[in-house]
Amino acid sequence: MNAHDLLWGMTPAHLPADAPGWVVDALSAGHPVVVRRAVVAPGHVAVGVRGRLREQRFAAQMPIAAVQRRVAPEALRDVTSPRDVPALRALDQLRPLLAHNDWGVSGSAGFELASGIEALHAASDLDLILRTPEPLERHQAHALLAMLDSAPCAVDLQLQTPVGAVALREWAGASRRVLLKTANGAHLVVDPWQAVA
Repeated sequence: MNAHDLLWGMTPAHLPADAPGWVVDALSAGHPVVVRRAVVAPGHVAVGVRGRLREQRFAAQMPIAAVQRRVAPEALRDVTSPRDVPALRALDQLRPLLAHNDWGVSGSAGFELASGIEALHAASDLDLILRTPEPLERHQAHALLAMLDSAPCAVDLQLQTPVGAVALREWAGASRRVLLKTANGAHLVVDPWQAVA
């Protein structure tokens, strides 16, 4: 399982006793959880529970044995929705431009497309991931960012490297070091494709 995968099967019984009521409600309603980067106990996967509000995010652990269904961001590339919001219009516009890449939909758009639960609103960004097993040159990152910036809403694309994730916008920028998110936390690095010592 990879970061941003959506998983079904977690129940309130898997939560710590101090979990907020909205978390219990989300899981009771059968909502999926999203895989996050963190080190957890063997036999478990680090997940996040989403609430209706942007600030409602809860970090938890899910037993791998409880997973009933998994949807990766790549599986959502061609999923469409009848809803007319800027993030989904942006996805329609970018789909053909990204066709030759290994990419997927994450964040609120991925959650909505996978679950059918409305999570997007008029001001929502479009969150995408791009699998980059080989280094993406910074000039290539700049060209890709220019393409994404033509979309009808803000697009936040994360480059998924073999050792973590880095924001495309940051990698396309002028800063020598960038923030690499890994299971062991965030690190400032020069090369996001090199393992952190």
